[in-house]
Amino acid sequence: MPMPVLATKLFVPLARAQAVARPRLVDRLDAGIRSGAKLTLISAPAGFGKTTVLGDWVSRIGQSEAGTRVAWLSIESGDNDPVRFFGYLVAALQYADAAIGAAIPAGEQPNEATLTALVNDLAASTHEILLVLDDFHLIEDRAVRDAMVFLLDHLPPTSHLVIASRSDPLLPIARLRARGELTEVRAADLRFTADEAAAFLNRSMGLALSPGDVAALEARTEGWIAGLQLAALSMRDRTDTSAFIAAFAGSNRFVIDYLIEEVLEQAPLDVRRFLCDTAILERFTAPLCEAVSGQSGGEEMLESLERANLFVVELDDRREWFRYHHLFADVLRARLLSGGPAHVAALHSRASGWFEANNLPEEGVSHALAASDFSRAARLIEATIPSVRKSRQDATLLGWLALLPDDTIGRRPVLGVFSAWFSLVSGDVAAVEAKLARAENSLEAGHDSEPGQELDTLPVTIGLYRASVALATGDLAGITRHAARALALTSTSDHLGRGAAAGLLGLGEWASGDLEAGVKAFGDASRSLRLAGNLTDALSTTMVLADMLIPLGRLAESRRAYEAALRESTTTLAGGPPTADLHGGFAEVLVELGALEAAEEHLAAGAALGDAAFSNEHHHRWFVSKALLAQSRGELDAALELLESAERHYRRGFFAEARSIAAMRARILIMQGHLPEAQAWADSLGLAPQDALSYLTEYSHITLARLLIAQGDPRAAALLERLLVAAEGAGRAGVVSELRALSGRTAGEASGARQGLSNRELQVLRLLATELTGPEIARELYVSVNTLRTHTRHIFEKLDVNGRTAAVRRGRELGVL
Repeated sequence: MPMPVLATKLFVPLARAQAVARPRLVDRLDAGIRSGAKLTLISAPAGFGKTTVLGDWVSRIGQSEAGTRVAWLSIESGDNDPVRFFGYLVAALQYADAAIGAAIPAGEQPNEATLTALVNDLAASTHEILLVLDDFHLIEDRAVRDAMVFLLDHLPPTSHLVIASRSDPLLPIARLRARGELTEVRAADLRFTADEAAAFLNRSMGLALSPGDVAALEARTEGWIAGLQLAALSMRDRTDTSAFIAAFAGSNRFVIDYLIEEVLEQAPLDVRRFLCDTAILERFTAPLCEAVSGQSGGEEMLESLERANLFVVELDDRREWFRYHHLFADVLRARLLSGGPAHVAALHSRASGWFEANNLPEEGVSHALAASDFSRAARLIEATIPSVRKSRQDATLLGWLALLPDDTIGRRPVLGVFSAWFSLVSGDVAAVEAKLARAENSLEAGHDSEPGQELDTLPVTIGLYRASVALATGDLAGITRHAARALALTSTSDHLGRGAAAGLLGLGEWASGDLEAGVKAFGDASRSLRLAGNLTDALSTTMVLADMLIPLGRLAESRRAYEAALRESTTTLAGGPPTADLHGGFAEVLVELGALEAAEEHLAAGAALGDAAFSNEHHHRWFVSKALLAQSRGELDAALELLESAERHYRRGFFAEARSIAAMRARILIMQGHLPEAQAWADSLGLAPQDALSYLTEYSHITLARLLIAQGDPRAAALLERLLVAAEGAGRAGVVSELRALSGRTAGEASGARQGLSNRELQVLRLLATELTGPEIARELYVSVNTLRTHTRHIFEKLDVNGRTAAVRRGRELGVL
């Protein structure tokens, strides 16, 4: 379900007919665009006319620049949810060009992949794009700020970002300034000049002040536009304007207090009450104002406030929705609080009821919480869960739950389960089970939760969360037990639940070493995810399947799975996620198959999509595959460097860590003869030949066996025998092949290999480890190609291998190379 978009947030504010023309500022903003600067920053305190100047400039651009399109977004405090912000950002850009972000699914996080897709669309647009973000100071969420930094760093030359804010945003301002990529408009620039102040006071506000009075008032307010407007309002019916101006003094804060008192005190009582009562609303329409204030004639009141310039801002071109000027609203709310908290709570309660009745439950939640009406808030939160979860506004949901009292959550099992999820994702794993148990008891004993899908599927959700806790704590049996129970409880139509349960079940089987069962479970998960419409996650399971098929020795099956997934990802998903991940993972399979050139092609294809196209969980795999390719070519130093890059990109995630990057690095060190460094790795893990064995330590223990062989340690044989028995018993044919090749080797085997191989054959083997072709090797040795083939065949026979790559790998394992 896509997130509903409030269209009024995307409208450029309408220009006021009596607005003061400010060509000096418009010219400055135009110059910033012509200079190629990436960012225009308009930063000044409240009341300096930032939005007005922006609206005037943007309107002029729309009239004079046919090739330029404007994307406008008015930011609210609720936009600190990353998913909500990104949804509105994409919607704003689509107002400018419908093709931008069209392939990005609704409810996506602003991560590298989605932001990269957005940048690529901007670059492909046939229009110059001007992205304007108004009131950016309301953004406090770090993820949103990080997304804007990424977007700013990668903007194409045809796009330009404009930010209006009360304070400097946490963006690379200094770097942009140093590079000449920043246009700045500050409070000193926005202040009215004497001529502008005269035009505003006398023409726009209808006063008849002398040049001296204008200059005095402009000096008193220091050109602060809101101060001039408030002063003008308070002087409209005065005859002694010069005396008023002469007595007018003090800091801006006291000026605000004084002028607000003057404006409010001169307004009729019903207007003052209407203003204060409706100040609790972020946005309002006439029926909403009537419901909150208890006064009729809301439409007429709003029209009169507009005519009186009482800081009412239109939010749409139908004159239906409005808001107060932020500064004016702040002062009104402060005055409202003086009437006591009970009155304020009653106003919020009325607002919540109106939003609920008009099918706007999210805003209803906010006002119910402000009214401390937790019963209503809990009911509305449950009503919003399906849409909030499907649009992935998780931060919003978690923020609401944090504000509900514990006893309210305890009476509603749906909220209790999501509170447990809150603890799980925040890292408080120990608190999860108690919350799940309480929700379960409430579900059985009677509860306040509303009927619906969330309540119906709650037992499944509880099982999934218990399996997740088991996964986080390493309880392998618990993963399988809880995931299997969740799967058994799902209905045949609950494809998302079945996919999640099957995936968790597969993770448990994988971690325990039952790879055949894991393959089956992930196949089921993939099919369910497809039925649920989640193709991206369904294709991502290919990498997990391959990780299990390789040790099972089913390389051909793994290859076919990757080929099919890449075809579908490239066509259906237009090369978006998880295409880059699939290229990186497939390269590893191709290296295992000895198809080195094909592996290199897929690594290049993944890299061409850019770093942002890789997921956080799988980005490291590209570097691992590249390292394995380098290792196969004998470029061992390069392989070590690539594994260091892999470690920097590694994220633990939920996947079984059956083959650590550190163990891969130790194997290369053994090949290089750097045995003390490899021993240090084993010591850091406390690895010993007599350890109890498990699938999760199998790769490391095989690496230890390789180290013992290289050291001439006789304990290697017993360790290999135990590993072989375990792998054969579990049907891991790929691991069995590796162990059989290693078993029987002794400390003297390398010496024996040297005695079995002639000096000439050793020369040939060393050249086989280079990039030289067969004819080039023959020329290097001054022999015919047929003679070279004879030497090569003898080498293969003596080393018991079937190809050049395998011979080189075996030679390194034996210490011959």
